[in-house]
Amino acid sequence: MMRLRNMKKLSRCGVERILIRGTNWIGDAVITLAAISAVRETYPHAGIFVLAKPWVADIYRLCPYVDEVIIYESPGAHHGISGIFRLAKELKTMNFGMAILLQNAIEAAIIARLAGIPVRAGYNTDARGFLLTHAVVRTKAVKKIHQTGYYVEMLKSLGCEEGQKGPYLSLADEDWQKAGGLLQDYGVDEDRPIIGMAPGATYGPAKKWFPERFAVLADRLKEEFSAQIILFGSEGDRGTTAAVQRKAVHPLIDLAGVTDLRTAISLIARCRLFISNDSGLMHVAGGLNIPTIAIFGSTNPLTTSPIGDKNTIIYRGVDCSPCLKETCSTDFRCMDIISTDEVYRAAKRALCGM
Repeated sequence: MMRLRNMKKLSRCGVERILIRGTNWIGDAVITLAAISAVRETYPHAGIFVLAKPWVADIYRLCPYVDEVIIYESPGAHHGISGIFRLAKELKTMNFGMAILLQNAIEAAIIARLAGIPVRAGYNTDARGFLLTHAVVRTKAVKKIHQTGYYVEMLKSLGCEEGQKGPYLSLADEDWQKAGGLLQDYGVDEDRPIIGMAPGATYGPAKKWFPERFAVLADRLKEEFSAQIILFGSEGDRGTTAAVQRKAVHPLIDLAGVTDLRTAISLIARCRLFISNDSGLMHVAGGLNIPTIAIFGSTNPLTTSPIGDKNTIIYRGVDCSPCLKETCSTDFRCMDIISTDEVYRAAKRALCGM
């Protein structure tokens, strides 16, 4: 599936410190954790450092295969050309022997080259092949498989071992305690089912199932299972979660924009079930191996479904889907065709173990 320029494999000897350039979005970061597991399997005694933007740093901090996260402060100290030089200078003092670039941009290769890292490996995307010592050709075939495989196949072509199967996120005791305290503050009874819902989506409205259907679903689950519903999302999702609450008969716990990412992850880990559009938090639930119902419309579950083995994908392949558009230009039938009853039946199967 892969082709390696000059057919060079990564050396397994003498590598003490590895820098991995992480991806920039929550879902993408979770999807790369299997690849990071492969690096750890291949280099069990090396220090593995991940360079990541602040908003995804906690994903990598909670990955048991990562030793340290280095923050790429952009916006901030590392923004712009001068910031890139500053970051490269900082990285140079850390004496990395290898850089593995999971991010596809040329910027990642420029930084690794300026930092004087002798071995630089990654896909030859964004015209950056000449900056890499080990450039992997990205084929048409690899772009069609699940994105977890997209990154793992790159590492396998470089000679890395297969990694662990997950789960890829591991919470500390203080994370569990903080989540438990927050649930107490909101009056949540942990002896009753806790169901998380993520009705938002960063990319655009074409990925969003209707708020009124989330509301009907939430009411039905509360009435049938005495479930306690927590709405998750970022600050940008507050309008969507507020619409779900307005349309629901019963009160819901709306934590959109209230918690930081790490706390949200800790709360999702306490859920018995997570119901979500195709979003970063959907991938988080999959990374925790929480039973997840993932609702897809404009995007392709073959390439971006959640990881884990407790997932139910709800997707109706109408002729215009997946269109990968931010907004629907026709009748939004890919989402309209998904009924509340259909999602409820999937939730009931997950809750009852059917």
